[in-house]
Amino acid sequence: MSAASAPKGEGVPGTALLEATDLGVGYPGRLVGSGLSLSLTGGEVLALLGPNGCGKTTLLKTLLGLLPALGGAVQLQGRTLAAWPLAERARVLAYVPQGQTSTFGFTALEMVLMGRTAHLGLLARPGAKDRAVAHEALARLGIAHLAVRSVHEISGGERQLVLIARALAQQPHAVLLDEPTASLDFGNQGLVMHAIRALAAQGLAVLFTTHDPNQALRCADRAMLMREGRVMAEGAAGQVIEAGALRALYGAGVLTVHDAAGGLPAFLPEPAPGASPAANS
Repeated sequence: MSAASAPKGEGVPGTALLEATDLGVGYPGRLVGSGLSLSLTGGEVLALLGPNGCGKTTLLKTLLGLLPALGGAVQLQGRTLAAWPLAERARVLAYVPQGQTSTFGFTALEMVLMGRTAHLGLLARPGAKDRAVAHEALARLGIAHLAVRSVHEISGGERQLVLIARALAQQPHAVLLDEPTASLDFGNQGLVMHAIRALAAQGLAVLFTTHDPNQALRCADRAMLMREGRVMAEGAAGQVIEAGALRALYGAGVLTVHDAAGGLPAFLPEPAPGASPAANS
């Protein structure tokens, strides 16, 4: 990786970059979650699982400073989040929202260049260095060949990788992704999960939300289970993600499928009583 593309001060493994302590999250007059604590360190992936409406996205937006905390504190590199100027914060924390599309036919390179905004002065245009960073962000994710393609002409998985590349162009220390594989087909989900592991291998801290326990089990180092605005469990993904915990988390039956080779199990929602295998194929 060249100096042009290497994020400044990428996360050092074992060093906390982002910490939340007894955090309250929500909106004016409506508390969505409380007592939420977590830490995110360089070189690791943390998966956040929970049913719809449990507060996952609200928590992410509070960690990013897009919503004010309703209690507790968020610290970024040891400083209170509120003490960070917005542009400076954007050079450290990157956000990939779920299912974002563009009305305009930007090329992949143009989309990624938008990530350089935090490094540019008011009304400044991207220069040669910014273009080098953008090109190398695309290359880091293996999609350099898409640079001149319109985002309307590429697959959903490739478009999601472009959004991740845009986040990388900020040269952040941590990347937070909200349901990065939502609406993607099986193959494209694999592309995005591979990219998330690659980010951690390059030293970034990564947090992503998901509804798929199998993705979390195979991609994350740690997992946090969240229900009704509270943390139910948190720890190593292989210990936290198990059938009993998932039943309690989602209030639904869970089938466990074991690999004949003794690898990681897979978890499936239990079919409705009386349903035949053919009806669920």
